[in-house]
This record gives sequence, structure tokens and C-alpha cells, in this order.
Amino acid sequence: MSDRILSFSVKHLVNLFLIFTLLLSITACSLPQRVSATERLFLDLSLEFLDEYTIPKTIFKDTTVGGLSAIAYNRQQDRFYVLSDDRSKLAPARFYTFALGFKQIDNDSGIALDSATIEDVTFLRDEQGNTYPAESVDFEGLALSARGTVFISSEGNPKKDIKPFIAEFDLETGKKKLDVPLPQRYLKDDKSAQPQGVQENLAFESLTVNRSGLLPEDPFRLFTATESALIQDKSPEAEAAARIRFLHYVINPFGNPVLLAEHLYLLEPAPVEVISNGLTELMALKTEGYFLSLERTFSFTGAGAKIFQVAIANATDTTNITSLKGDVTQVQPLRKELLFDLQKLGIYLDNIEGMTLGPRLPDGSQSLLLISDDNFNEEQVSQLLLFRLVPN
Repeated sequence: MSDRILSFSVKHLVNLFLIFTLLLSITACSLPQRVSATERLFLDLSLEFLDEYTIPKTIFKDTTVGGLSAIAYNRQQDRFYVLSDDRSKLAPARFYTFALGFKQIDNDSGIALDSATIEDVTFLRDEQGNTYPAESVDFEGLALSARGTVFISSEGNPKKDIKPFIAEFDLETGKKKLDVPLPQRYLKDDKSAQPQGVQENLAFESLTVNRSGLLPEDPFRLFTATESALIQDKSPEAEAAARIRFLHYVINPFGNPVLLAEHLYLLEPAPVEVISNGLTELMALKTEGYFLSLERTFSFTGAGAKIFQVAIANATDTTNITSLKGDVTQVQPLRKELLFDLQKLGIYLDNIEGMTLGPRLPDGSQSLLLISDDNFNEEQVSQLLLFRLVPN
């Protein structure tokens, strides 16, 4: 080995040593502050209640406006799409286009709902372009995609052998474009040795889209969950948290949607007096892997609702778990923490079922809106609740 080569090698080693030493020094001087596991897991968010508004009972284009079970905001058009859960009994299954008005008011919040104007109604149609016959569907969830479509879920009716489904519909015509495949375990199977499938009126209420792509034709994620446990997942303990399955799909520009994963979502146990308790909505946040969930209760003393922040984190994939009825201590569920208990507002609450991020408010903050399903009952109301979503 020549002296020149030896000299170069020594210099090279010395330089690497100096760089390594410098990096260690910098790292040692800038160690991040310690944070708790909860702070690392959840986003630092809070909700501020701003206003409530009652949509008047009305007839629009020969349809009864009611049963408003889901809401989604179109930022480009500054319009809201609101789904009715009318089972094609009073009029064909449909969703409405709303324009909401906001106003400045002189109080601490500074913002209020001023109006809710119905601009259009879109009837939902099958692949042949026909509206759905009476009692053939029970549409409950709605999510807007970037490609000019809406995904809508139907709970079906196991007693009448009507299957639940999730499908994509054209936003303008309401015509069905494609089906989102459901695993067989969500469907009734008379040949199975054990009963299985969704429970009656406790199927797919929640539906949300995470539009992470830059272009409308880019792949995106679709998330849904049942309102309560599948028949084969029901815990024998009445007071236990219902074991709900949360589904994660990828929607591609070509081909059928693909189920990527499934996770366990534990519903909050309800007090004894509660006669209805379920997960009624999910909403994907901009930060991937984070959601807001809406859990609704109903009892003889009134309705209640809670909003949770949910994180997928390291949740177990339950795709290959046949039943969640038994011991699930080895299954890591979705993590969640309470964000807002609506009963603490001290106002009348109706049957809250829908949730969406709305427009930016005049002060630049992000709005969040909830909507209630009046069940076409004269004693109930279609209620809008306005919140400010605050990153702390």
C-alpha cells in the first residue's frame, strides 16, 4: 500500500469519526421533551359548542323532509348532502342538497347558524336506473368522494332476508355505480351452524372517506362500522361493551374496492335505563389513522350522544377472527378517548346520527356539524348542532 493511499484512508477515518462525534453532540443537546403515552397517541383537539338550529318540518318537491341520518360537506360547492333514511315508503329513497347560512353574533362564540335552505333532492337508483321499492333499503350512512360520487350504506333487513350493502352512487343522477364487497360474516346464512350477520337495525350507520390523494382519480380510503356487534360477536355479559367491527377499504380508480383490514371497536357500555345504544357515525380526520366517532343513546328520559377521538395505532387486524364473543384480551382494540359529552350542554338533544366537518368559519376556524334523525315523528325534530374544532 502506498503512503498516499494510507494517508487518504487515515484522513477518511478521522473525518468519519469527527462527523459521528458531532452528530452525537447535537443529538445529546436536543433530546425531545418527554410526553405521556396518551399525548403521543391522540391529537390535541377540543370541541367548542357554538349553536343549535331546528330545520322546520316541510315538504320539498313532494317529499317529506325528515329521517335525516347522515350529512357530508362539499367544500368546492359549499353545499351539504343530507341523507334521508325513508325506506322508500313516503317517497323514493333520497338525499337532499342543503345550503347553510352562518351569521356573526355578539357573544363569546361569535358564530351562529342562520338558515338551512333545501335546494334539491336526488333520488337513489339501482344499476338499471330504477328507484328502490318500498322497504327494500334502509339507507343510513353517506360519505362524499372526490370523484363526483357518494358512498351510501343500507342496513338491510335480516328478518325479511334483505341484505345490508354499501354502494357508490353518482352525485348528480343518484344512479348506482358499484358495490363495496362485504365479508360473508356480515350476512345472514341459514346454512351456517351458528347464527351470524348484522343484528336487526344495527348494521352500517357510519361511513367516512379519507381523501389523501392529490387528484380525484387517486386511490382513497373508505371506513365503516356496524352500529353494534354482529350476532356471532355478541358478548354473553349484558353490561359488557359491544364488540363492533370497523372496516378499512381502499377504493381504486379501476377494479373493485379492497378490504385492507378490520379492527375491534368497543362501544361504551350503556346505563341500565338505556334502550338503544350504538355507534352512529365515523369521521376521518386529515391526519391519517385518526377519526371522530359518534355514539348515541336513547332512553325513556331522553337521548344522549358522545364524541370520541379514535386512533388505529397498533390495533389488531380481526379479519381472520371468526367470533369476538369469547376472550378478546389478546385483541388490541382501536384506542379512543372522550372528546365531548353532549348531555353536558344542558339543551334538548334529539336522535343525533350524522356528523361532518363543515366550512371554515368567518374567523378561520374549522366547523363541525351534527344532525339528528326525527324518525318522521311529529314529536321529534331535525336538529343541527354547530361546533368549532380546535387544535390546541
